[in-house]
Amino acid sequence: MTEQQTPRFEWNAVCIDCAPGDFESVVAFYRDMLGWPVHDEEPRWAAIGPETGMSILVQAEDWYVAPRWPEQVPTQTKMMHFEIRVDDVEAAVARAVSLGAREAPDQPPDRDPSTLRVMLDPAGHPFCLWS
Repeated sequence: MTEQQTPRFEWNAVCIDCAPGDFESVVAFYRDMLGWPVHDEEPRWAAIGPETGMSILVQAEDWYVAPRWPEQVPTQTKMMHFEIRVDDVEAAVARAVSLGAREAPDQPPDRDPSTLRVMLDPAGHPFCLWS
C-alpha cells in the first residue's frame, strides 16, 4: 500500500459481552428474535447473522458486569444499545419476553409506550423496540 492509498474499512459486526452463564441464552435470544442463523460458534464466542454483511457477535467474559438502566453513575452504565424497528411494539415486546428478554422497569416518561419500549436482553443489555 502506498502513502496515497487509504486502507479500506468495513464495519461488519457488533460484539456483545456477557457472563459465561448467560452465553447460550444471549446467543439464542438474538438468533431467534432477529431470525438470523448462528454461522460460527466456539465454546465462548458466536457469530449471528448472514455470513457476509453485518453480524452480531456474542462473547463470554469472566469479568462481565451487566449494565444498569437507567444509568446510575458510578455503577456500570450502558455503552451502547440496539435500536430495533418493529411494526407492532406490543407484539414485539411479547415476542422478546417469550425469548428471554424483560421489559426495563424504567421507561422514558416523554415517549409513548405504544411506539417505544426499552427492553433488557438475557444478560441485561438495554435495547429499544420502536415503530
